[in-house]
Amino acid sequence: MKKALIVGGKGQLGRGLAATAPVGIEIVSHDVDTLDITDRAAVVALVEVLRPDVLLNAAAYTAVDRAESEEDAAFAVNAAAVGILAEAARGVGARFVHVSTDFVFDGTAGIPYAPDAPANPLSAYGRTKRAGELAAGDDALIVRTAWVYAPTGGNFVRTMLRLMAERPEVRVVADQIGTPTYAPDLAAALWALAGKGAQGLHHYTDSGAASWYDFAVAIQEEALAAGLLEQAVPVIPINTSDYPTPAKRPFYSVLDKSSTSALLGAPAPHWRANLRRMIAAIRAEG
Repeated sequence: MKKALIVGGKGQLGRGLAATAPVGIEIVSHDVDTLDITDRAAVVALVEVLRPDVLLNAAAYTAVDRAESEEDAAFAVNAAAVGILAEAARGVGARFVHVSTDFVFDGTAGIPYAPDAPANPLSAYGRTKRAGELAAGDDALIVRTAWVYAPTGGNFVRTMLRLMAERPEVRVVADQIGTPTYAPDLAAALWALAGKGAQGLHHYTDSGAASWYDFAVAIQEEALAAGLLEQAVPVIPINTSDYPTPAKRPFYSVLDKSSTSALLGAPAPHWRANLRRMIAAIRAEG
């Protein structure tokens, strides 16, 4: 690979892709302000001029609850645009790498979902992301992930740090189980898989599993140890039914990463270890 085009370049994964790119690769990054990925003519023209060796799609409509009332808008970005990007990549012989989600599953399995497990999304967001997987094509590398966080951008960790500093207590859902994913490690895994010529569906998250409540408790513990929070506040576990949202979410969406770990030669770090890395990164940045 000599040249890569990243779309969704200003998001936490897009930034991670730019930061972890293999040495010697020319990176061209675009976001919504410079490229409308739903505009077929614009995408095809750009790709034909750049002629990248790999096109990485880190763009997505991620407002899960708003998608319930804006499914057409979510579909345009999460599905139709994926087909446009895949077609454009194919037209110049580029590898296409697309990122999907654990929300394509209904959460009833009770065991980690393998890449070939039947998809049954519960939400508009999940349906549009599943449609995007199909639009990417069999020759694409499609990596499902979950609960992505990074030192910058909007994510659960940064939200919890803010709320824990502002409120006397925080209430967090305890009956949804999944796995956090550190964006820089996800980005590095995408590069590695692309470099190995991987195709089809793969899963990648940090190792381990947690509820949102477990994750929140760990965030507070690590932030206190690092001096990012001055004092602890009660973290109250609640049920999903106590915090109703427009979109239904899977109760259990842990992904089976065993085949990906075999390809990469090692499992991902545990989510708690990566959380500690992120907290350290935030502290280092002041």
